[in-house]
Amino acid sequence: MKRIFVMLMMLVAGMTTAMAQITHTAKGHVDQNAERILKKAEQAIASDAVSFTVTMVSKDANKKETARMKADVLYKKGKYRVSFEGNIIYCDGEATWHWNKENDEVVVNKMSDGADDLMNPASILANYSKNFNAKYIRQEENGTAVIDLTPKKTKSYYKIRLFVNANNGQLQRMEMHNYDSTSGEYQISNYKKGMKTADSDFMFPKAQNPKVEIIDMR
Repeated sequence: MKRIFVMLMMLVAGMTTAMAQITHTAKGHVDQNAERILKKAEQAIASDAVSFTVTMVSKDANKKETARMKADVLYKKGKYRVSFEGNIIYCDGEATWHWNKENDEVVVNKMSDGADDLMNPASILANYSKNFNAKYIRQEENGTAVIDLTPKKTKSYYKIRLFVNANNGQLQRMEMHNYDSTSGEYQISNYKKGMKTADSDFMFPKAQNPKVEIIDMR
């Protein structure tokens, strides 16, 4: 459980088998098939607020499940709220508030451009072109496109594999493959679009919780 919590806290954002079409540009290699799918996935979350449930499964080197956790996510244009096992993380796009209800405290941190945000797959999609190189792998019989993202900067993982509905751009599943042979799987369910939100949904409600200790690390 400790490892899956660390995975959760890192960051925080999918034909038959074919060779991806590559175009050479001044900036390097662009996988056009991957770009087409990822742009559609990015657009799916770009305008409306979305909510979904993420089931995170941690596996050891032998692919045996070692831990499982569920989180409910509300996301809108770079802002999000993630709720999981007595914790709520708020992000207004500039800072994060991690509320641990058991300890009755909130830790505030400034957003980092280099931070991973694996607890929130929506942010992976929103920022993929800046943080990753993308490679189209295949499209499965059920219409799911498989795309690999490799980080542009060194991470504890070497690949994130996305499974995306090629028709509507909805992310269905995400896998993180680590250098130590362990892996993490993120299963997306209960996906809803057009949620009504307010700015206050993405900030810790201090006025309603005056006794909670706030530790500001900014």
